[in-house]
Amino acid sequence: MASTPKSVEYDPTDKIWRVSVQRGEIGTMELFGNHLISSVAIKDLTALLQPKLPPEDQAASVALKHRDFMCVTVMLKNFTGFDDNWIYIHDPEVKVGRIQNFKSWSPEMVPGPEFDCLGLEYFCFESDGLWNCSDAELSALAIEELKKLNLLGSAQIVDTCVVRQKKAYPIYDEDYQVKLDQIRKTLDKVYPTLHLVGRNGMHRYNNQDHAMMTAMLTVKNILAGEKKFDVWQVNQDAEYLESSSENEARTDVREVPKKAA
Repeated sequence: MASTPKSVEYDPTDKIWRVSVQRGEIGTMELFGNHLISSVAIKDLTALLQPKLPPEDQAASVALKHRDFMCVTVMLKNFTGFDDNWIYIHDPEVKVGRIQNFKSWSPEMVPGPEFDCLGLEYFCFESDGLWNCSDAELSALAIEELKKLNLLGSAQIVDTCVVRQKKAYPIYDEDYQVKLDQIRKTLDKVYPTLHLVGRNGMHRYNNQDHAMMTAMLTVKNILAGEKKFDVWQVNQDAEYLESSSENEARTDVREVPKKAA
């Protein structure tokens, strides 16, 4: 069931979080905890937080920008186009930026060996005309662009589906880091048990596995009762990004050095 947070309140005296959530038509429920882990966009979180951040920090969070994303999935039968997991498209005659071949990720992602499922990815903003096209219009566009790229061939089109994802990509403009550092400093001071994780929660363009790692290490920190790992160091250098084993990846996230007594 879809749940939407309505307010996020922190009691600095008791150090307790209270989150009010709207659960569809059932009504509102309240959740309580000693820690709050947030993966939502920083601008959305700060709009809900109580007590409110100072105006300058609210303005900084609102100024953080995102790129939105749409995926038009096309189910095909007897497709012979390409076997890569994905391909990037640089043809100026089409609007699609990347095409996924989900069967190449795993045969379990299609109903049978004679099927393929392609995901045509479009990078846009909510204000774009493309975002506001109907599903039928987007499906027709995707099929037409597959034909232009000579990828459809004689494959039979079985079905289509459109998925829209807001705030898929944090934007790194010229002063995003200054804004982010300013917000983090205030959040650390006002909300000591608030933990930002993930791509949107940290306004970091991490890979998906690195985004999940920030949450896993945050849980380790909470269970340990101290900040053993600095999650902001995840995916900060090529050594971590290119580590070939789980142990190598984990050891590259430096433990926070203990202060001298």
